[in-house]
Amino acid sequence: MLLFAGLGNPGSKYENNRHNVGFMAADAIARRHDFSPWSKKFQGLVAEGKLAGEKVLLLKPQTFMNLSGQSVGDAMRFYKLQPSDVTVFYDELDLVAGKVRVKVGGGAGGHNGIRSLDQHIGQNYRRVRIGIGHPGVKALVHNHVLGDFAKADGEWLEPLLETIADSADKLAKGDDSGFMNRVTVALRDRLGPTGDDDRPPPKTPKRQSHIRQARPNQPAVKMPETGPMAAMLKKLLGKE
Repeated sequence: MLLFAGLGNPGSKYENNRHNVGFMAADAIARRHDFSPWSKKFQGLVAEGKLAGEKVLLLKPQTFMNLSGQSVGDAMRFYKLQPSDVTVFYDELDLVAGKVRVKVGGGAGGHNGIRSLDQHIGQNYRRVRIGIGHPGVKALVHNHVLGDFAKADGEWLEPLLETIADSADKLAKGDDSGFMNRVTVALRDRLGPTGDDDRPPPKTPKRQSHIRQARPNQPAVKMPETGPMAAMLKKLLGKE
């Protein structure tokens, strides 16, 4: 049995927050693969189903984000699971909005939900990090994370969640690179190049000075070759 946990905060107040994209991913997987209705268990909401022939328990902890590890730990102990049986979906500030990365282990990176999981179950579980972008200023992070996705974000968020759900069978098989490849290709096919695919940015043409921009077609001044002026200039420039 495998445990897939999506992280977020319970209640309608937080439903559309960027911090709740883990809940959104879990909901998308449940819909796509016809999991059972959600029920209360392990201090959370659970739904059961199968992915790639593997029995999977979906879990949305209802303990609030900072205590997510309590709920995930309860489910693990009940089913006698190891950290390697656990996959966690959550929001990642340090990834461009719409980008997804998968890794096993690592630090919490300032994410309180992940910090709680590390404390309760160790660090060696799979992490599906869903980029929500960084506001650019540390003072704005709290409001950004707990703010709702903008309406325009739906253009990439909905296809992303659908693609994660469609590709969840790869995670159940332990094929992390296959999952990443499928998500990347599917999003590229649906949305086109996003400009955030780790390719180096195009080189910026060398800028001219503001003076040259203001008079780009002005011809160079022609120096006199004969006469008093020419003689004076030659003397000043030391060309005599």
